[in-house]
Amino acid sequence: MSSQGSDLVCQIDNVQGMVDALTAVRWKRQQDAVLELSEHGIVLIVEESRCLQAKVYLQRELFIQYEFSARGRPRFGLSLGLFVDCLNTFSVPGRSNIIEIRYPGPDMQLLLKSVDSMDACIYAEIRTRIPETISLDYNFEPAGSTPLSFTVKSAALKEAIDDLEWPGSGVQITVEPVPPSVTFRGDGHGDLQIDFMYYVNTDLLIAFQCDHKVSHRHSTDLTTNSPTMLVLAMISHRYKYKFLRATTSNIPSSVIRDNRGSKLSIGRGGILKVQHLVSVVRSSSIQHIDSAGYQQPSRIAYIEFFVKPEELEGIQNDS
Repeated sequence: MSSQGSDLVCQIDNVQGMVDALTAVRWKRQQDAVLELSEHGIVLIVEESRCLQAKVYLQRELFIQYEFSARGRPRFGLSLGLFVDCLNTFSVPGRSNIIEIRYPGPDMQLLLKSVDSMDACIYAEIRTRIPETISLDYNFEPAGSTPLSFTVKSAALKEAIDDLEWPGSGVQITVEPVPPSVTFRGDGHGDLQIDFMYYVNTDLLIAFQCDHKVSHRHSTDLTTNSPTMLVLAMISHRYKYKFLRATTSNIPSSVIRDNRGSKLSIGRGGILKVQHLVSVVRSSSIQHIDSAGYQQPSRIAYIEFFVKPEELEGIQNDS
């Protein structure tokens, strides 16, 4: 099939890695997604209630072929579940699986085709649609001069959030600079608190940065002006459990197996950003050398979640 008239023609040699990355943002059965194409790669975006957004970044380096010829950045909607299920039909354990992805087809479909089998060719068409809404720009900014972030082993983070299902309702995340620690506290039917102490559990809380400062004036004489000092202060925000759980409910087993960490950052207004890295390694049975003559290293798909705190939900949903 000629690539003439197509905005994008690309090939990937690890279908299962792509499935893992997309499944990480599939937190319910019926879920719509928006795909945005560019010369830099493919971005898949899913949202819920204008309070939770997830993005999967599939950079062009993940693909063994990536030909982009569109003007601008084409965007289209599709069913995330259908997309993942179609990709799964191309994944055969224990062997290389190279597929071609093409957009648009004659009727604006997303076209998928196996290209490495001499016995049979698998072909799929996915109907696309015009997105009903414009994806919300969370415009994540640090709460202060330096980012407030911490990195937790992905397995430990998932286990902690799963345990917090028992209390229900919401989860308060508190970051304390002195001593360096992160607390997840759930309440509702009961109370449960999970602490990650940086100096005590460096094998679980593997990185910590909290330089948030507030102005503090100290004086024993109220009639005189006293100098203002900047002191370290804790940060605490509350999030709905169902949105927080979506950030870890489908972490791929490969992330747990590789003992990777997940980075959490709290930005201005309490916006929580959760980042995972999913390895999309090429098959050991086949190696591809690019036109420059060198072999690309292991490739990574970047996954980001943005969660609004409860105090922002009503304000921004009404606007």
